[in-house]
Amino acid sequence: MTLFKIIRTASLAALAAAALFSPQRASAQEADIVDIAVDAGSFTTLVAALQAAELVDVLKGDGPFTVFAPTDDAFAKLPEGTVDDLLLPESKDLLTSILTYHVVPGRLLSGDVVAADALPTVNGLDLSIEVTDDGVHVNDATVTTVDIEGTNGVIHIIDTVIIPTAATAVESASWGSAKNAQ
Repeated sequence: MTLFKIIRTASLAALAAAALFSPQRASAQEADIVDIAVDAGSFTTLVAALQAAELVDVLKGDGPFTVFAPTDDAFAKLPEGTVDDLLLPESKDLLTSILTYHVVPGRLLSGDVVAADALPTVNGLDLSIEVTDDGVHVNDATVTTVDIEGTNGVIHIIDTVIIPTAATAVESASWGSAKNAQ
């Protein structure tokens, strides 16, 4: 069993236990953005990554935050072994950089997003926003669902994990050397 599968299984078990002991929320507006991601069931990889990067408490904070949330299918598009590598303790800085690249300070609904050419992220780099006939694109990702509002922000679902430019060089070097060592 890979490290990713172990962490994901443990995360799912913890989340299921938490769900048994917490009252049901009537709507997303009564839940923070982390709780919404957990409840949706299609963000288990994202939640596992947030746990590995120790960002859950931050994203459960007051915010407000706008999160461009990649689904499990989006994470599955990454090259084989990438998620496992990112979840390793020694990859925490890189994982944090990637995850915070998906978070914009403030509560930006879809109208605010499409009105911008770029949005500054929590990690300090900008996301490019492009509206085409095919939809709204955030860097290389397509926004598939918009305006999922929570108590501390809003989620827009994307179909691809977006990698910050600065992390790409680090990622290539670290994964390339790790693969060459095998």
